[in-house]
Formats: sequence, structure tokens, C-alpha cells
Amino acid sequence: MMRYLNKDEIQSRLRLGKSVEQWLGVVQEADHTILRWLSIDKESDESFSVAYFESFNEGNEDFLDIYAFSLVDPDEPFGVIDTFSSVADAVEFAEATYKASPNKYTAAGMIQEEYRDYINR
Repeated sequence: MMRYLNKDEIQSRLRLGKSVEQWLGVVQEADHTILRWLSIDKESDESFSVAYFESFNEGNEDFLDIYAFSLVDPDEPFGVIDTFSSVADAVEFAEATYKASPNKYTAAGMIQEEYRDYINR
């Protein structure tokens, strides 16, 4: 079962320089599936960035590394990035812009588990 971070854990992790992520689900196109997720990181200048990713579903039960999948927009190899002066502003932007849930952030790397759950449905 996935362990989601509470608001204090999100803020604490980010202030310590640890990333948080959120699986945003899939978009089914006529001939392919697009995986969506975002990451929030603390930058070296003490700002906080929201990086939004869309990749093609190239995985299977033996290959779950969504970070290695081809991005829909190869011109954005680090995602679509927006930067904010506070954790609160970054989280608010993610929720307003990408419909992120305030209750479904995970530690970095854990969206692999959510992808595995998607594959196994």
C-alpha cells in the first residue's frame, strides 16, 4: 500500500532538499497511453520548482522505470518547470495547474509503485 506524505512531511522533506512527487494518472489516446506525474524540488537558490512530465507508456511488468520512458515533448527533458519562492506556492500551483491532490504526494521514486499498480490492473 502506498504511503502518502502529510503536509508537514512535504514541507519538511522539501526544506531538507528532498524531492516529493505525485502520480497524476494516464491519458488514453487513440494509439498510445500517456503517463503523467510531477516532482517538486528545492533548488540551489532556495526556491522551489514544480516539474511536470508526460511520457509514453513503454513499460511492462519487467520494465517499470517510468523515468526512462520517452517523453512526449523531447524538448523538455527535465519536464515543464515553474519556480516559486515558497513550498506553499509550489504546492498551490501544482494543485491548481495540474490538479494534483494535496493528499497524494510521495517521497521521490515512489511513483514507480503507483505505475506498477497501474500496470497490474
